[in-house]
Amino acid sequence: MASKSSKASRVFVCASCDHQLSKWMGRCPQCGEWGSLEERDTRALGALGIAGVAGGTGGSGRRGRRGGGLVPGASAQPVTKVDPTIAKHRPTGIGELDRVLGGGIVPGSAVLLAGEPGVGKSTLLLEVAAAWAKKGHTVLILTAEESVGQVRHRAERTGALHDNLYLASENDLENGLAQVDALNPELIIVDSLQTMQATGVEGVAGGVAQTRAVTSTLTTLAKMSGTPVIAVGHVTKEGTVAGPRTIEHLVDVVLNFEGDKHSSMRFLRGIKNRFGATDEVGCFEQTAHGIQEVADPSGLFLHHRTESVTGTAVTVVMDGRRAMVGELQTLALNSEFKNPKRYMTGMDASRVSMVLAVLSERCGLPLADKEVYAATVGGMKILEPSADLATGLALASTAKRTPLPLGLVALGEVGLGGEVRRIPQLTQRLAEASRLGFHTALVPKNCHYEAPKGMKVKEVSTLCQAVNYCLASA
Repeated sequence: MASKSSKASRVFVCASCDHQLSKWMGRCPQCGEWGSLEERDTRALGALGIAGVAGGTGGSGRRGRRGGGLVPGASAQPVTKVDPTIAKHRPTGIGELDRVLGGGIVPGSAVLLAGEPGVGKSTLLLEVAAAWAKKGHTVLILTAEESVGQVRHRAERTGALHDNLYLASENDLENGLAQVDALNPELIIVDSLQTMQATGVEGVAGGVAQTRAVTSTLTTLAKMSGTPVIAVGHVTKEGTVAGPRTIEHLVDVVLNFEGDKHSSMRFLRGIKNRFGATDEVGCFEQTAHGIQEVADPSGLFLHHRTESVTGTAVTVVMDGRRAMVGELQTLALNSEFKNPKRYMTGMDASRVSMVLAVLSERCGLPLADKEVYAATVGGMKILEPSADLATGLALASTAKRTPLPLGLVALGEVGLGGEVRRIPQLTQRLAEASRLGFHTALVPKNCHYEAPKGMKVKEVSTLCQAVNYCLASA
């Protein structure tokens, strides 16, 4: 029979929700998942710096007892005495990544880069490693998913070969830490969290306990050594980071690298950032030679032409703090069916249907019985309400078979009553449109904005007024 101390060191943890129980049950009482409880050894978890999960106790390795009292790991000091340069950003050499990080990588920080398979996470980090190495810094990539030969081949293809860039194919965390001790790098990249395995922790690689243990150890390594660590994380089919939510709390920065498989465009978004804003977006393009920065993405989402085309309108959307000009194209055809179909690509289908209803009811345009096609140019996704006015004008242009004036941009949200509502960050949107050569803008009434020099701004209160202004001769 096991002793009380051995029983106290065992706990059952749900693999789905991390709920903890002192005894095994067939079904988790927290999430209702069957057969998800796994037995764990809390002493092994505590040895890796994870808080104990039995009875609310744990060991971080930073405190101990001396004469019955707690001994602090470091003396407290006034906040005014803390060196402000400790958390100073160091540029990576990739401008779009620095934009999202808030200026660069902070020494001692732990960064998690998540994304779907094949989106280009490993390629992007190889570019980061090469840029860092070219500055004279030593970089170590611990690759647990690929062999060093595979990474070397990619580095040759993308021009990322450098003597300061070191590779080690390790999926054992202890061996990986030994590589770090031997090399003493200035940047550590781990690819990936879910394929690394911690010795002494039960469960398979990628499981809840293993992922949490690996993340905790790497974060502690970054804090204690001052060496930044960037780790790749897998995502689930829902698009969230695989593993327990604990790992997102442990790290300092969580980035999401996303893209459409039918488009070469890639977007890097900050989900969490302890050293900067989380509303910045970095734009990249995947090419045969690797991941390339796109400092000015607006031009990719426009079809440059010398004359206007029926059913086409231009708007400006905000992606984080970044203003991007996008083009909408629509087409309406007679339908033989009682319920005509609607086809949307890159747009919010519910908002397009609402604008169609407003045009039919408030403006008297014959679109309710038409098959309607609506799409964006260049694979751009336009989901915010500020594109409603441009959508309505594009559909009105299709119905009247008359193109909108060339050089026009439309900004505004449309309500069910046909009114055009105010939108945020109008000054920044107008400035971006003016920079790309648009000279006329339709905006909601009673908005606070600064019109760019040389741009004519027309305020409208209803969608019908905007339609009449643009298509009065039709």
